[in-house]
Amino acid sequence: MSSDRKVVLVTRRTRLEELVVRHNSVGQAKFYIEHLGADFADYVLEHDTYRRALDSCLQRVEPMVRIQQLDRSFLPNFIFAPDDIIVTLGQDGLVANTLKYLDTQPVVAINPDPTRWDGVLLPFQVQDTAAIVAEALANKRQCKRITMAEVTLNDGQRLRAVNDLFIGQRTHVSARYAIQHGQLKERQSSSGVIVSTGLGSTGWLRSVLTTARRLEHPDDVPHYEPLPWDKKQLRFVVREAFPSRATGTELIMGQVDKAMPLRIASEMPEGGVIFADGMEVDALQFGAGFTAHIQPAAHQAVLVV
Repeated sequence: MSSDRKVVLVTRRTRLEELVVRHNSVGQAKFYIEHLGADFADYVLEHDTYRRALDSCLQRVEPMVRIQQLDRSFLPNFIFAPDDIIVTLGQDGLVANTLKYLDTQPVVAINPDPTRWDGVLLPFQVQDTAAIVAEALANKRQCKRITMAEVTLNDGQRLRAVNDLFIGQRTHVSARYAIQHGQLKERQSSSGVIVSTGLGSTGWLRSVLTTARRLEHPDDVPHYEPLPWDKKQLRFVVREAFPSRATGTELIMGQVDKAMPLRIASEMPEGGVIFADGMEVDALQFGAGFTAHIQPAAHQAVLVV
């Protein structure tokens, strides 16, 4: 099979490769890990399994279509063609981190090591790669739509999230800001604000809400209903809002959609950040003078299933 379309294979460094970058050689990495009492053999096993999975994916796809390999560190600056097929080889986090840089390009998520990773977002194994890519190229695979969150700053900078956005301080000090949702507005001091998508609503957001409800009703089993992945709505929650003469605690949770976005104006002279899906590397600086406008992204992510 041949096609004018291109497959972009997104990969990531293994833990062993990250250690070698830090310590300059495998020997030094081994000494470091074993000195801490950890099992270096597991790092080697994970690395070898991943490299075999990568080689197998390449061998299966290269005869079919043009393929370009891309390390995840280059995602923020890579320009995807509108008709690219994206294949990710890694954990759920790699899938989420890839989806937020796409518009409507479909993603085929491959689990490189099913014995190690469960993979909520990883429906396929390496041996499935050729068949799934062929069907995706022919537009014969079903796809699941995933609503993303998007934040836009008043200087035009944008950032999307597949799971959640965090707005707050880079370090463990209180974040200061003014928050507005609909007609409600309040100055707050807190540990930050989490804005979650449907996909992310079973993670960080759920943990915060469940803990808060258990503290309020210790004898009840908290009931929590996550959002559907494709619902064009977000949820936000304020972490540990602090009441004072200058700050309130009334506007601490709610629903966000296009008709009722969330606005947050920073009052932090330094250290304010906004990052997506736990990735602080490509965070937006959110110091005093910046205002964030948050709502569901215009495009939904597309995951092949």
